[in-house]
Amino acid sequence: MKLRQNARHFASRKALETPVVRTVAVSGLVRLHTKVFTRKADSAHAEERKAHLDALFEATMDSYLEALREGYSEAEAREITHIQANFDFYNHGWTEMMEFPADELEDHYERYRDFFDTWGITIADPLGDFEPEGGIPEAPSTPERLEDPEHPHAEGGFADDVYVEGPDGDLVVGGQEEPEDVDVSKAVGVRDRDIEDE
Repeated sequence: MKLRQNARHFASRKALETPVVRTVAVSGLVRLHTKVFTRKADSAHAEERKAHLDALFEATMDSYLEALREGYSEAEAREITHIQANFDFYNHGWTEMMEFPADELEDHYERYRDFFDTWGITIADPLGDFEPEGGIPEAPSTPERLEDPEHPHAEGGFADDVYVEGPDGDLVVGGQEEPEDVDVSKAVGVRDRDIEDE
């Protein structure tokens, strides 16, 4: 999968790992991701998906932190959460929101099979053990889109590794090294600032 990575991603990681600001960071990141993906959604369905997406993204914050604890890099941990979201989008037939084509679902799953198996995550069950008690709000599906899926926001051909586009536009396999001095105040939500997309 192809992701972006800049100082704000590392600041957000640090904020999520810091108890004092974690709640603010989670709230900001959830708002950001819901905003980004409802913009990618069919406008006729965007509003009805918001509550579902809010809960989905909040749950993936826990899988992100667990992946970091297990030794995955920032880019890999973030990619895991994006893959989980794309499994969910696929299951609902929300193909216009997907970041990679549906025919790459298995390839992305296989790359993180150890993590996914440990936590009960499958394509059919994107949150696995990270699903909150009581589940998350449902939203209407558009299964007819799976018959001939369109992926206007998907980038194929990046299923073999995590590809990171840095601030300078260079593509790095595996991601960048974390900077030594990470400023938590630059994290999403901490100063109520947004980044355009992931």
